[in-house]
Amino acid sequence: MRILVDDHCLTVVQLNVSGILCMLRITEVKLPLEHPESDIKDAILTRLCIPADQLISFTITRRGFDARKLSNITFIYTLDVEVKDEQAILKRLKSDKHLSLTPDTQYQFVTQAPAQLTTRPVVIGMGPAGIFAGLILAQMGFRPIILERGKAVRERTKDTFALWRQGVLNPESNVQFGEGGAGTFSDGKLHSQIKDPKHYGKKVLTEFVKAGAPPEILYVSKPHIGTFRLVGVVEKMRATIEALGGEIHFQSRVDNIDINNGQVSGVVLSSGKRIATNNIILAIGHSARDTFQMLYDQGVYIEAKPFSIGFRVEHPQSLIDHCRFGKYAGNPLLGAADYKLVHHCKNGRSVYSFCMCPGGTVVAAASEPGRVVTNGMSQYSRNERNANSGIVVGITPEDYPGDPLSGMAFQRKWEERAFELGGRNYQAPGQLVGDFIAGKPSTAFGSVQPSYTPGVHLGDLSTALPDFAIEAIREALPAFEKQIKGFAMHDAVLTGVETRTSSPIRIKRNDDFQSINTQGLFPTGEGAGYAGGILSAAVDGIKVAEALALNIMHQIGPK
Repeated sequence: MRILVDDHCLTVVQLNVSGILCMLRITEVKLPLEHPESDIKDAILTRLCIPADQLISFTITRRGFDARKLSNITFIYTLDVEVKDEQAILKRLKSDKHLSLTPDTQYQFVTQAPAQLTTRPVVIGMGPAGIFAGLILAQMGFRPIILERGKAVRERTKDTFALWRQGVLNPESNVQFGEGGAGTFSDGKLHSQIKDPKHYGKKVLTEFVKAGAPPEILYVSKPHIGTFRLVGVVEKMRATIEALGGEIHFQSRVDNIDINNGQVSGVVLSSGKRIATNNIILAIGHSARDTFQMLYDQGVYIEAKPFSIGFRVEHPQSLIDHCRFGKYAGNPLLGAADYKLVHHCKNGRSVYSFCMCPGGTVVAAASEPGRVVTNGMSQYSRNERNANSGIVVGITPEDYPGDPLSGMAFQRKWEERAFELGGRNYQAPGQLVGDFIAGKPSTAFGSVQPSYTPGVHLGDLSTALPDFAIEAIREALPAFEKQIKGFAMHDAVLTGVETRTSSPIRIKRNDDFQSINTQGLFPTGEGAGYAGGILSAAVDGIKVAEALALNIMHQIGPK
């Protein structure tokens, strides 16, 4: 949001998504939760010790809030300020650690494709990593060919609803597979803790806004879009890629990658069609188990990595709001409250909240017949009755010894167990938190009604996960109660199982983002083990696209 300042008023306009480079950045500007826009201007003038006529404009670069004191929740701003004679102000206030020159966050393309390009890169997968890899390549003129095993996002949504409403699973079109990737059916969170010195995250958010996402995602501290809005955003990004010369092929599963002397030479689709290429971006997501197997069989270097398993837990959103915001609960400026919890258990395990979805629903996320998987999802409004989160236990390859793909077998074992406990009809097994802690089966729901469809089958979850995980979660829930009063309430609902927290494998790559033993293969995103969430996957897709583009230019050589 940019504010233009004149002698008479403050005019609020949306930030131009191409970016506005202001001269000074002020951080840690604290104001009351409900304040007039004029207070921001006054805070700038006070901080910089300047008269009003020296301030030209300012941009809200980031807005978060501090809720540590429930009696006095405050907004915290980062502001980019355009002033007269900014160097003089910076020199005068050089001791102010919260004042600096505004960094240049404009995205710079690393190269541009030559006019007569004879080779075209292939991108496998159209989740966040694949979309942004394809978009960046298209913007640089490389006309990528994008192959997605699932369907276009609106057709995919119909197939996903068929599982949720009718218990009918399409293994090639579901929460995991299809345009937009698994992140389409999630909370649409767009924040991450990754280091981002080149401001790739700003490029990601800017492209989302261009495609119709709410402009506020450019400055709020925890931006999100939500499933229904993501559908339209993804469609517009697809149209942009196609307008720039890219091709997108749905229902095009890659069954083989041709590798000759350690160099990729093409891909073979399930239809039998072969596409020749020396450069492939592998953005297949964390659930493409058949593709993991194919790559392993082809000799591509893969290693096992840690991931987590657990349950989804649901509470009334009003309970979380009250605990987090006190008297400000329900304030539209704050929205639905979230939480982040961790507990280190006596058995050496760590239990933590994962993918917390305020005002959302628990969704069926299976991608293979005869298995049950849960995940969480919210719409942009976050106005559903319940809050939900994964409560998961960290595990390591030592928990599933064997070859690098043993983690897949471990996940499948517990997904199959959940299918059995749920009644073998894609209902999920569930248990009330109070009963789970006490070690007795649940027979009836209480004040919390579960949101998972096709439905929740109550019973005993003690055999739904390994003994060490059950023991750890039983210890963690009362510990979380000390941080959020009511978290261990008897009627809160646990739903099993959450197994797709991240990929069970890593397709190891070198410093130029290629597979360490397969030239021309660029693994990226969550499936390759290099991201966790929409934003980090998209950023990784940009990095890999840049590396691939430079690789092509190196192959072409000087003119």
